[in-house]
Amino acid sequence: MTMFSNIPVSVKIVEVGPRDGLQNESRSLSTDQRVHLIQQLANAGIKDIEAGSFVSPKWVPQMAGTQEVLQASKPLNVNLPVLVPNSKGLEAAIAAGAEEIAVFTATSETFCQKNTNCSVAESLERIRQITEIALKKGIRVRGYVSTVLDCPYEGPQDPQICADISAELIQMGCYEVSLGDTIGHGTPVRTEALLSTVLNQVSVDKLAVHFHDTLGQALANILVALQMGISVVDSSIGGLGGCPYAKGASGNVATEDVVYMLQGMGIETDIDLNKLVSISDEMERLLEKPLPGRVYKAYSLN
Repeated sequence: MTMFSNIPVSVKIVEVGPRDGLQNESRSLSTDQRVHLIQQLANAGIKDIEAGSFVSPKWVPQMAGTQEVLQASKPLNVNLPVLVPNSKGLEAAIAAGAEEIAVFTATSETFCQKNTNCSVAESLERIRQITEIALKKGIRVRGYVSTVLDCPYEGPQDPQICADISAELIQMGCYEVSLGDTIGHGTPVRTEALLSTVLNQVSVDKLAVHFHDTLGQALANILVALQMGISVVDSSIGGLGGCPYAKGASGNVATEDVVYMLQGMGIETDIDLNKLVSISDEMERLLEKPLPGRVYKAYSLN
């Protein structure tokens, strides 16, 4: 057995740029620009694209118009999950015709309070109610767990807490749970320890990973996840993103960086790397800021 023997033959990329990436940008894109971004990502071969978030525009103005974005993107025939924070958000998602929603909590009590104004237990009860309604209406539910390795307020987190929360989300009916290194401080050894603990309670086919690249560890951590059999990776075009409740946290790992690594390993993605680079180039111009993605930078120099 080699260190790569357990790596999946194909990997699903969940593109979170149009939601997790754009929601923290100081410059908001128009509804048409967000639809165009999703269209380009779909054209590049990505089949799962977070279309937006049904949160109050008062708190996240960058996500205003998510209903229009979702409805305009439906003809693309790709999966378009939308983030739903509460029952009001669920009502809006249902009205917009959402076929998949994402719900979220955290391992850290402090982070959960600052992010959702409730305790972890209260957030799980809220998720339970949302999930029950969504499933009855035939809407798929994906779960997010934030701060799985570190919290900006509490520091390192106990892997067992993440395992218990993840198992509870699966029990509620989430088809998959994405584990988020929210501030990007994780390392391969700690990632292995976390995933080993979670895998004691949740099967590998129901887990995804969501790494931020604050300290340049995201690809190394993703490699560990792949070696442990995980085949779903969240990423953001150009490395867009961050977290308003985690000072200094940079964006998600860049989609083109992940795809470059996967293709170099012979792992199937069905994604066009050159098209991803072109999308990042356009996003950099629209947002009027340099993007952190490494592959994009390297390709742009050629």
